[in-house]
Amino acid sequence: PAGSKKVDAAQKFVTWATSKDYINLVGKTNGWGAVPTGTRKSTYANVDFLKAARFAKAEKTAIDSANPNDASLPKSPYVGVQFAAIPEFQAIGIAVGQQMSAALAGKTSVDEALKASQVAADREMKKAGYYK
Repeated sequence: PAGSKKVDAAQKFVTWATSKDYINLVGKTNGWGAVPTGTRKSTYANVDFLKAARFAKAEKTAIDSANPNDASLPKSPYVGVQFAAIPEFQAIGIAVGQQMSAALAGKTSVDEALKASQVAADREMKKAGYYK
């Protein structure tokens, strides 16, 4: 929120949007499958969430094993593990995964796979209205 015009309000929102109260509100109102994942360790201990989200254990394992200081290949100058909590994330991930698979199988070059991945990501983001 430091880049926000209203830093205090942004921090207050982020604190609320990642709180146990908010997670419980979403779970009770919209169902536990709609709970935003990856924001609280306690969510992965919630029995209702675990029942609704069959992917939860695998996701928690992936989060726990991610190394933000060594998250890319080849090495990069930035630190972090990237995840976008948007509905389109899965579709983009599938499209990119298919391109990476094709590159690994020798069906396309790495450069072509990266270009096609960028096209797919742009298409999904435009379709969702994030940008034109």
